[in-house]
Amino acid sequence: MHNTKKLFVKTYGCQMNMYDSDRMIDLLKPLGYRLSDTPDNADMIILNTCHIREKAEHKLYSDIGRLEPYKEAKAENGEYMILAVAGCVAQAEGEEISRRRPSVDMVFGPQSYHKLPEMIAQAYRTLAANGKPAVLDVDFPVESKFDLLPEPNPDHTGSAFLSIQEGCDKFCTFCVVPYTRGSEYSRPVADIIKEAKHLVSLGVKEITLLGQNVTAYHGIGTDGKEWTMGRLLFAIAEIDGLQRIRYTTSHPKDMHDELYAAHRDIPHLMPYLHLPVQSGSDAILRAMNRKHTADDYRRIIEKLRETRSDIALSSDFIVGFPGETDKDFEDTLQLLRDIQYVQAYSFKYSMRPGTPAALIEYQVNEDIKDNRLQVLQELLREQQLAFNISMIGKETTVLLEKDGRHEGQLIGKSPFLQSVYVEAPKRLLGQIVTVIIEGGSQNSLAGRMITQEHIHA
Repeated sequence: MHNTKKLFVKTYGCQMNMYDSDRMIDLLKPLGYRLSDTPDNADMIILNTCHIREKAEHKLYSDIGRLEPYKEAKAENGEYMILAVAGCVAQAEGEEISRRRPSVDMVFGPQSYHKLPEMIAQAYRTLAANGKPAVLDVDFPVESKFDLLPEPNPDHTGSAFLSIQEGCDKFCTFCVVPYTRGSEYSRPVADIIKEAKHLVSLGVKEITLLGQNVTAYHGIGTDGKEWTMGRLLFAIAEIDGLQRIRYTTSHPKDMHDELYAAHRDIPHLMPYLHLPVQSGSDAILRAMNRKHTADDYRRIIEKLRETRSDIALSSDFIVGFPGETDKDFEDTLQLLRDIQYVQAYSFKYSMRPGTPAALIEYQVNEDIKDNRLQVLQELLREQQLAFNISMIGKETTVLLEKDGRHEGQLIGKSPFLQSVYVEAPKRLLGQIVTVIIEGGSQNSLAGRMITQEHIHA
């Protein structure tokens, strides 16, 4: 039996990173590592980084600077702390991280974490030999990192992520994902079904299928042929005990007939879709290399709504992309008015070194970006509030996931991914209950649970 060691993990960014962090924690359990809430006396710290957000590298180096005193304090006591940088910044920066911050012992990309036990052993061997471990692994290995089945996670009551696809071949000009996560890889259907059944056996009611480009899924099916995302959804829907299915993130170019059919025919595929468009201007979409027009996107939404009339939509927007004019921005606002989103993520364009957009000459002034973002977000807030208010008086189901702010209160998610506060006993955590919505605000709803006999098991 290994001695218990403390592990501290900080996860930046996307849901794929959250999934990866969970797998790393599972991998390290057999080595005696147990999760700690604080980094101060940890035996290992993993910073699982994301390259999408602005100032990603700056935040990483700031965090390393804050953690170094803990490492030094351990060393003064004759103990050792492994400081590791994982994820997309690690993939992109590689040796630069080790060079700038010698305190970092391990740097590895998102394709390499399944080799963590081996890397830790290597770090300790090097430490014994010359006192300074340095492990760098930013290759794109051939073997799969997905072989380990997830363990029960008490923080994910009733819902879980399941990664089915990774990487991207789209090469949008603003994005680093193809360079940090590699080309598109889809897991075999049998492996996905096995993991999904395992999650359901742990009490999971809702699974969110993850991928950088999830609708581009093209894994080998149980019949030996390549399956689409739509076909996969039909197979997952047959798993006994699974009551809700979601997926993210999608690309408009990859919407296909089997996927529309899945939205029409699978009752527990939730009526909520995150479908990033980025801009409503055809000129900007071309400059972004998005490979669709604004009207292509409108037609996709129209088809989705014909297929599933109650579907709610979320999206991503970038304002101030190089060359964006007032007319381009107005085209984006018009798209928002046409579609009516229930939620969206919106950002000012920020340069990513190594991406084509960083080389475009006509960069937009920061003040103009700030102003446009405020206008866009105000319209998005109006739409989100209107949708939440429209739910008042309606009956809906809620998956109860965690404690609320007040005693006797739980928070859950509606089919439309809204946070719903409900008075309910703690024993119902992880269960799906029926509620009447009695109040709505910008970011959440308040509901009253219908009597016990109406509760869905």
